[in-house]
Amino acid sequence: MSMTTPSPQPNTSSVYLENMDELQKVFNQFDANKDGKISVSELGDVLKAMGSSYTKEELERVMEDIDTDKDGFINLSEFSALCRSSSDAVSAASELRDAFDLYDQDKNGLISANELHLVLNRLGMNCSVDDCVRMITSVDSDGDGNVNFEEFEKMMSASAPRIDNGSKP
Repeated sequence: MSMTTPSPQPNTSSVYLENMDELQKVFNQFDANKDGKISVSELGDVLKAMGSSYTKEELERVMEDIDTDKDGFINLSEFSALCRSSSDAVSAASELRDAFDLYDQDKNGLISANELHLVLNRLGMNCSVDDCVRMITSVDSDGDGNVNFEEFEKMMSASAPRIDNGSKP
């Protein structure tokens, strides 16, 4: 009797399967010796081939973060989690840039008190220009009277709810 592979259930997402196939292919590129796990040297070799250079200490820190089962290697599951979190971070960064661009009406890379006033009032929040000047001043770390993207990013990350795993104070 020959073994046959069960056919996928009708509700199985082909997009998920395609993504897993792609993920496996990328994982296999890192796994040079094909032992089913990525070592710190394999990780370093691939990153070097991609044009990034990291010190041994930096690579070990990366491994510590990714290697959740602490066996000294990255398995497919850990690699998958890393790829998902990287994708989420890219998406969040893109959304943050879109939010900044909404306020940066003249597209000069800065949000002025007048721009903030205009957008907030359009959004139905009644506030004065003076209120907006105070808001800008509270996050304007370089003192230029405007909020640049870095200041906006700091402000948003400081006010965003955090998921704390207890490892940071």
